[in-house]
Amino acid sequence: MASAAPGDEPTDTPGPNGPAGGDDDRTYSYASIPPAGTQPSGGLRRRNGDGRRGTLDFGLFILRLVVGGSFLYHGLQKLTGWFDGPGLDGTKEMMEQGGWKHPSIAAALVTAGEVGGGALLILGLATPLAAGAVLAVILNAWMFKQGMHPDFQYSQGPGAVELDTILAGAAIALIFTGPGRWALDRGRSWATRPGAGSLVVLVLAFAAAIFTYWYLQDGNPLTGIGPFD
Repeated sequence: MASAAPGDEPTDTPGPNGPAGGDDDRTYSYASIPPAGTQPSGGLRRRNGDGRRGTLDFGLFILRLVVGGSFLYHGLQKLTGWFDGPGLDGTKEMMEQGGWKHPSIAAALVTAGEVGGGALLILGLATPLAAGAVLAVILNAWMFKQGMHPDFQYSQGPGAVELDTILAGAAIALIFTGPGRWALDRGRSWATRPGAGSLVVLVLAFAAAIFTYWYLQDGNPLTGIGPFD
């Protein structure tokens, strides 16, 4: 009987589940990369379907509370007179003295935007529209201050726009991030994965603010911008 020459011994060709023809669960122990079709355990790989978001939703909730609460506070001042506010009549008079045409309409628009938009932001309901509404309101305030006072005054002076700019930036951020899962919108796609619609809302908010200011103030919002103070 002939003996097998060295190197002619039968060998097992490893397959996906072990040696050829075998039924065990041995894998490629010598491979540094798992076979195709398997997922690495642990690590940083997180794809769609992984619900882990850390503290992101809580952070968005806090942001909504701060931004929405600020607008709701000022809106209630105008609507009800609470918090030493002017009330509707005082708001209308303030608009008239500020040179706004149709002061009743101007007062109604700013009050509705602040109260409605602020409340909806807090709840996380219709969030893109709510953020767009408060953005239009604060842009009008920004343009009004800039039009009434000479030069660009960011943090000092009667026409300072620092707070308005911060609130506008926060509203824009919420348009692009969505409200997160701590919101009544949590079942909507824009709650955690906003898309191109966010850009549409942003453009509409800017267009609404510019048109409103042009129609009710009849002025150029950039009037008076000059050297920084």
